Amino acid sequence: MSNNEDIGQRLQLVRKIYGLTQRALSRRAGVTNGAISLIEQNRVSPSISSLKKILDGIPMSISEFFTLDLVPSGEVFFRDHELPDIAVGPKITMKLLGRQTKGRAMQILHEYYEPGADTGESMLRHDGEEGGVVVRGTIQLTVGDKIETLSVGDGYYFNSQLPHRFVNNSDGICEIISTNSPPTF
Repeated sequence: MSNNEDIGQRLQLVRKIYGLTQRALSRRAGVTNGAISLIEQNRVSPSISSLKKILDGIPMSISEFFTLDLVPSGEVFFRDHELPDIAVGPKITMKLLGRQTKGRAMQILHEYYEPGADTGESMLRHDGEEGGVVVRGTIQLTVGDKIETLSVGDGYYFNSQLPHRFVNNSDGICEIISTNSPPTF
């Protein structure tokens, strides 16, 4: 495959990933629909300035165009029943998303705290940052010397080296979607 074929196929893939028809991209970029068609068919090799003009319609830089990995490697979608429970305490469920994903830069958890659940009297501490949003119920969160009860729609974000603890003092289940970076599990 020549460079021309790489450019044509890559442009077509990028355009489709961004949900653009040739006509929509041509309008956004200010070029003719025929020009995009010819490039994608590898019948014309675009100049750098022409390619830049087309990519500005996405928008995407030339370096992103040539270096971006456009095909997902490994799994992308995960079903609830496939998520391993990595909770370390009773009355707590922590389902980990993408555990087998190589080189993860973050950790995403779907957490459930039953009434009376507590991450422990010893405060948690680890490297990185974490954040989350309560999607059901309430949770009492202690971070350093601050204590707050969070409800549906409330969130948190903090340096994970600060001592922290989660407690469900309510009579209902608390559900949280959270993330940590870097991953600790």
